Amino acid sequence: MAHIIVVGNEKGGSGKSTTSMHVATALVRAGKSVGLIDLDLRQKTLGRYIENRRTFARKKGLDLPLPEYRPLPEIDNASLGPGENLQDRRLSAAISSFAKGTEFILIDCPGSHTRLSQVAHTLADTLITPLNDSFVDFDLLAKVDGETNRILGPSVYSEMVWNARQLRAQAGLRPIDWIVTRNRVGAQAMHNKKKMADAVGSLSRRIGFRVAPGFSERVIFRELFPRGLTLLDLKDVGVANLNISNVAARQELRDLMVNLNLPHVSVDF
Repeated sequence: MAHIIVVGNEKGGSGKSTTSMHVATALVRAGKSVGLIDLDLRQKTLGRYIENRRTFARKKGLDLPLPEYRPLPEIDNASLGPGENLQDRRLSAAISSFAKGTEFILIDCPGSHTRLSQVAHTLADTLITPLNDSFVDFDLLAKVDGETNRILGPSVYSEMVWNARQLRAQAGLRPIDWIVTRNRVGAQAMHNKKKMADAVGSLSRRIGFRVAPGFSERVIFRELFPRGLTLLDLKDVGVANLNISNVAARQELRDLMVNLNLPHVSVDF
């Protein structure tokens, strides 16, 4: 069985596709066989990222490491069994299409609540939730008292993860390893930054997730997408001397991969 990594958050713009692409290509560079599925059927940001990578590599004559990407297949409604859901069958067919022996399957979820996203969360061995360093994003995880910043209880996304955990427990599957990554954290020691750190830390102990470093706000990420590149590809495309920002970004990716603690993965970049 492949180890399934789900990157999910019901808030758009949190860096899910950037995280997905970097984790997937880092795994391929570590010698792992990796499958990719994009559940955002409208924007298909991860799918476009892969297309950009293929196009750039072909034009430049480069042999860039590439995960196996599978779009969700079309399914004839007439083939469905009684009570069977069409989207469930599409996701199942996409997962089954990967070659036997695929070690990791990474599923990128849309920034909204959908049936596909809900089902994907129940399949997750590892769940990565990128979170912008803002109480607007934090509201999806927990309800907070506006005066005291006291956590009042879990919010909609945390409740969905809890339901996924319950379903996995009932099926006798191993628990989800849930990691929340803080993205776009400011470089300065601002008051909001400390309040967010305290809130995320408190909630992690309360509902059971791990906190890992994410990606800072950097121009490099916006420049990489049109060419389908990641931070680990820069030397392959002729960037011999990385600037300080790029070196720091690579270290952030390394720290993330170490903190994910994926089975049989050695982080050596």
